[in-house]
Amino acid sequence: MPAWVGCDAGLRLAVRVTPRGGRDSLAVGTPDHLVARLAAAPVEGAANAALIALVAKTFGLARRDVTLVAGQTARLKRLQLNGDPQRLAELAASLYGPGA
Repeated sequence: MPAWVGCDAGLRLAVRVTPRGGRDSLAVGTPDHLVARLAAAPVEGAANAALIALVAKTFGLARRDVTLVAGQTARLKRLQLNGDPQRLAELAASLYGPGA
């Protein structure tokens, strides 16, 4: 699966997570996923909650519009972002910069 795929409800996003990675950041990964560094530890869902908050902030969404759909205990996570698919895809592409 590519890093993101549009769907009727919005966008499906693949993210590789590094918990205890210092400051929270979402950046370019590979063509298959974005990379998230999270300050939170992977304990009792803290890293997953931090990832949802980070993605919601980055994409200008409410946290309720970001859902973790796969990878609850894995490094590679799949998220569902609810909103305008075109706008969300443009934001995801902008993370990769010009020429992506």
